[in-house]
Amino acid sequence: MELDLARELAQEADTKIVLFVMDGLGGLPHPETGRTELEAAWTPHLDKIARQSSCGFTLPVGIGITPGSGPGHLALFGYDPMVYKIGRGVLEATGIDFDLQASDVAARGNFCTVDGEGKITDRRAGRIATEHSSKIVEELRGISVDGIEAFVEPVREHRFVLVLRGDGLSDEVSDTDPERLGAPPMTARAKAPAAEKTTELVNRWVAEATRRLAGKEPANSLVLRGFAKRPDWPPMPETFKLRAAAVAHYPMYRGLAKLVGMEALEVGSSLDDSIATLRENWGRFDFFFVHYKYTDTAGEDGDYDRKMERLTEVDAAIGALTELGPDVLMITGDHSTPATMGGHSWHPVPFMLRSKFGRSDLCESFNEKELVKGSLGTFPAKEALPLAMAHAGRFRKYGA
Repeated sequence: MELDLARELAQEADTKIVLFVMDGLGGLPHPETGRTELEAAWTPHLDKIARQSSCGFTLPVGIGITPGSGPGHLALFGYDPMVYKIGRGVLEATGIDFDLQASDVAARGNFCTVDGEGKITDRRAGRIATEHSSKIVEELRGISVDGIEAFVEPVREHRFVLVLRGDGLSDEVSDTDPERLGAPPMTARAKAPAAEKTTELVNRWVAEATRRLAGKEPANSLVLRGFAKRPDWPPMPETFKLRAAAVAHYPMYRGLAKLVGMEALEVGSSLDDSIATLRENWGRFDFFFVHYKYTDTAGEDGDYDRKMERLTEVDAAIGALTELGPDVLMITGDHSTPATMGGHSWHPVPFMLRSKFGRSDLCESFNEKELVKGSLGTFPAKEALPLAMAHAGRFRKYGA
């Protein structure tokens, strides 16, 4: 749905919508058992919700396109990810409440491990503790490059953010992350003539940072990706007439929610913390985005059993969420992260929506094999929020 049409149809109502996102939810069959993580996990509560829901799959961006987490979530918030594009750097900077100026250029950084030949052996440096990476960041803050002011801030675990401030900077700079093992970090390239100066400054900063990291196991190198400037997007409260809140612990997802006008609530790292925050703020908002990260982490690590355990963990907690009685409950993911692939994939994402105005399907459980019976089929993820708005009585009739 176009946002102009959503703004035209949206109306206030005394109803509540919850979007519960299990990051990297979708999976593929295990070669030994033939079952996906969802099919193998013990999820009686999710299965019960499926029997009361309209079910199907979402396409975060399009057929055959492997989405990043940014586009995947933007679509679920009702924003077409092919129109509203954003680099990872802005999401990380906004997520940690960095005061990002309109002319700043931000990039997401990963500390990584390289071998004696400079080739990457671990893209996340063993997911080093945030306390460890914060100490490394302190040293990188001392790097000076003529022509810019460089800010380096820790984010979480192996992640950090680099913000460049100066005159005439461009975000048309290519990533230095090859996004695969066995390759060295790449040299940044200008994607437009106007970015030549910025690219040169980035490469100078990276060269000095790399020199300082040499010998610091396991974080002995770094990569950058997602160069971007802060966008000016139509805010969700104005477009959908929703008081919207994000219950998300990881900075990137908090940042993305803030960029579309949600209030990012303070929350701890556990799912119990998320449910408690949701309960404490239930009366203040109409729409809640609740994020659960650890299904994606397990999938990226190629750990099928751990991803299955994380799904079971969600199932055990989901009852406390449903007790709040949302008028519309959507449960889905931002993309698929099959453990058998060890990374994001293009596969459609499991989805279900429960409301008192919904038609329950023939799905007996919440997994890939069952959801093919769902009435929603496979549809664009950007239509999920409009569907929820309709079920919540928050869209008026279109036309005469």
